[in-house]
Amino acid sequence: MKKIIVILACCALIAPLASAKTPKKGTTADEAITVTGTVVQTTTEGGVAANYQPARTLVVNESFLNDPRRYVLEGSGHIVNTRGELVHTPIQPGTHVRVYFVNTGDSRAIDHVVVD
Repeated sequence: MKKIIVILACCALIAPLASAKTPKKGTTADEAITVTGTVVQTTTEGGVAANYQPARTLVVNESFLNDPRRYVLEGSGHIVNTRGELVHTPIQPGTHVRVYFVNTGDSRAIDHVVVD
C-alpha cells in the first residue's frame, strides 16, 4: 500500500511539469520595448596632422582655417583607422584625419578621431 501511495504522489508532482506547454521551435514573441534617453548630436571636422605633435595632443591643420586647432586626447580608444581598429602608433605629419565631436548643450567633447 505504501508503494502505491508513493507512486501516486510522484505522479501528482510530475504531471503538471509534463503538461506544461513549451514554445515551438522558430516561434517568436512580440514585446514592446521603450527606450528613453537624450539625443546627442555628433559633428565632424577634417584636416591633416601638423608637423609638431606635443604629447597627448593632436594638432590638426584644417583647410579652411589659417590657425591650426589642438585637440587634447585623454584616455585610450580615441584614435581609430577607417576599419575601426585602434591606432597605437604616432600619427605622421600630413596624415588626413577626421575629428568627431559630441555636442551636449553648450559643451563640445571629442568622441574619437579617424585616421584615413
